[in-house]
Amino acid sequence: MKLSNFYLNTLKEAPQEAQLISHQLMLRANMIKQTASGIYTWLPLGLRVLRKVENIVREEMNKAGAIELSMPMTQPAELWQESGRWQDYGPELLRFKDRHQRDFCLGPTHEEIISDIIRQEIHSYRQLPLNLYQIQTKFRDEVRPRFGVMRSREFLMKDAYSFHTEEKSLVETYNDMAQAYRDIFTRIGLDFRAVSADSGSIGGDTSQEFHVLANSGEDALAFSDNSDYCANVELAESICLEARPEPTQSMELQETPNVRTIKQVSQLLDIPETQCVKLLLVKGTQDDAIALILRGDHQLNEIKAEKHPLIATPLSFVEENIAEKIFNCHFGSLGPVGITIPLIVDNYAAQVADFCCGANQQNHHYIGVNWGRDLPQPETYDLRTVEQGDPSPDGKGKINIRRGIEVGHVFQLGKKYSDAMKLTIQNKEGEEINPYMGCYGIGVSRIVAASIEQNNDQRGIIWRQQIAPFDLHIVLINPKKNPEINALIEQVETLCQQHHLEVITDDRPLSPGNKFADADLIGCPHRLVIGEKGLKNGELEYKARSCEQSEAIPLDNWQEKLITQITLNKG
Repeated sequence: MKLSNFYLNTLKEAPQEAQLISHQLMLRANMIKQTASGIYTWLPLGLRVLRKVENIVREEMNKAGAIELSMPMTQPAELWQESGRWQDYGPELLRFKDRHQRDFCLGPTHEEIISDIIRQEIHSYRQLPLNLYQIQTKFRDEVRPRFGVMRSREFLMKDAYSFHTEEKSLVETYNDMAQAYRDIFTRIGLDFRAVSADSGSIGGDTSQEFHVLANSGEDALAFSDNSDYCANVELAESICLEARPEPTQSMELQETPNVRTIKQVSQLLDIPETQCVKLLLVKGTQDDAIALILRGDHQLNEIKAEKHPLIATPLSFVEENIAEKIFNCHFGSLGPVGITIPLIVDNYAAQVADFCCGANQQNHHYIGVNWGRDLPQPETYDLRTVEQGDPSPDGKGKINIRRGIEVGHVFQLGKKYSDAMKLTIQNKEGEEINPYMGCYGIGVSRIVAASIEQNNDQRGIIWRQQIAPFDLHIVLINPKKNPEINALIEQVETLCQQHHLEVITDDRPLSPGNKFADADLIGCPHRLVIGEKGLKNGELEYKARSCEQSEAIPLDNWQEKLITQITLNKG
């Protein structure tokens, strides 16, 4: 394909609103064009990459036994009302009315639609297990779309749904899908981790996320430096191996004027933050107040906390004016000594002796406080967020924290939707049962951006060959009607076709510098320079995009040398 006939308008500089490198490079390389906030047109170069990702996903899903279908993006409200998610899903669900004033939404996901299809079409256990998938546009009305296609409102997603009469069958398909995801991300060439995760608004008991490791990732991942353990920080278990020392101090009341934070208390009383505890007030399931205690230097993990049976979901904090009415002091003076409301203490906070805490008196703190002496032995619970260097929960090594971009998620939904939507199947005994369900999603368009986040340099994108828009980028130097050059180009293109390689030839009347800059920006894995000067010297210039140095290929055996170089430097 000739670049002069292709649609490409590259930019030297990225628009100021583009923060992530993937967003900058996708705009500069003319892969995408913003139509509205969080909504993008995929231009020809970007679409070629998107389709290659899509094809890899489709091939691996088919190989894993899933069957493709296509469901409507527009969904009737009645189905979402049946599942209970019409209100629960929140403002991300874009609701609208048709001309007959009937309620609809744009689908962010398709559990309701697929459940409705199955309850009408499938009636016997003999028809299960069944795993159906689609690759389709989704819409989620993000409050703050950002980072280009990384967090857009409209995006391309692969979503699959499986149905089973037995939980054992669900687990088998769940594991098969997780393996298919590993195969997909490996084929694409991503550095990724599979991590235990929270199921969020989709629901279910068990889920696993797949993250591409990148400094720009929105999610923090905790993984062991000496094992395969890996989990989202939201779920990673905090293991406390410390034993509580014996008390060495007596409890004393200290005046702490104008002190409201642990840091201020620590500085005023010259006590390390690790020797302080802090009290947080959250709302309980009985519309009461629950006190959470953490060590002064630790952070509350809200996802973990709201799983405690006494704590209301979603977790919300008691307002300060209400707390002041209960304790007659501001937040900065709250502490666990003498309080009568339920108290939940983090495992680490329970191992601190001679600690400092609020005295529940305005501008006063206690020092030298000890569990079991000055206040009862506490009920403990894992409340804190894991940190770099913590012991790994599997007992092997220490925790490292890395950033990740979520590109896939697999769920064991159980019977959440089949129960709510009265989806029943007749089992072997002739009984009507609600089948188990699984749900498996991949952000196809997000994978494109995630791959760029991992594979770029100061000049542009460095595509892995599996998803590159073209395999070989030919740069013509001072193109003229030179029969020898034209014949050589035809030979190169024919050779590449024989080896199933796609070629783009830059025949535009631009300077060599501009052509090389565009070639580096677009990031095709292989580049070949053809010009009269090289031909006179009896050579072509080859360069792998991932390498700094170019290499000369002799004209007397260029076919073999070119294919050898492409094979050696395959992305």
